[in-house]
Amino acid sequence: GSYMLDMLQYEDIESLTAANLACQACGLRRGCTQVVISRGRPQSRVMLVGEGPGANEDRLGQPFVGAAGQLLDKILTAAELPREDVYITNVIKCRPPGNRLPKSDETKSCLPWLERQIELISPRLLVCLGALAGQTLISPNLRITRDRGKWHKYRGIDIVATYHPAALLRDSALKRPVWEDFKVIRDYYRNLAGEA
Repeated sequence: GSYMLDMLQYEDIESLTAANLACQACGLRRGCTQVVISRGRPQSRVMLVGEGPGANEDRLGQPFVGAAGQLLDKILTAAELPREDVYITNVIKCRPPGNRLPKSDETKSCLPWLERQIELISPRLLVCLGALAGQTLISPNLRITRDRGKWHKYRGIDIVATYHPAALLRDSALKRPVWEDFKVIRDYYRNLAGEA
């Protein structure tokens, strides 16, 4: 409703970020240290969307800075995705207590921020890391085991989901499917670079 229309008043990523830092739309803000919004340049052509901040992210104020983030950085390097062309965010900007999964009303409260972020960044490619991001941006029925690596459109933008790096830390057998997905992403990115 009007909440979405309110988002249109933010004409650039700086004003959106400033407002997001002050958000109290759900109860999560009261239980965490800071709002964790993004890492990377707003001009990036590739946008990665994860789940939500963990303890390290909440402490440092950046997404993907813990063990999962270090693994993600290795994957991006291997896939030849330059740091300056990748913008990283999460569906949920505040850490849920004890790293529990966000509740659906929390996800709903936070979604307008993500939707406006995507509009303002206007990436050529969206990559969902994990089920929550895929269910939020691709389909509520998405199952990451079944649907990873399948390409879709989000408001005209190419979008694909793969496992969250944290899942790879728990189960190293997932490294191969994620690398298969990122090889396709690498080739897609090479084509983009070729257009430039």
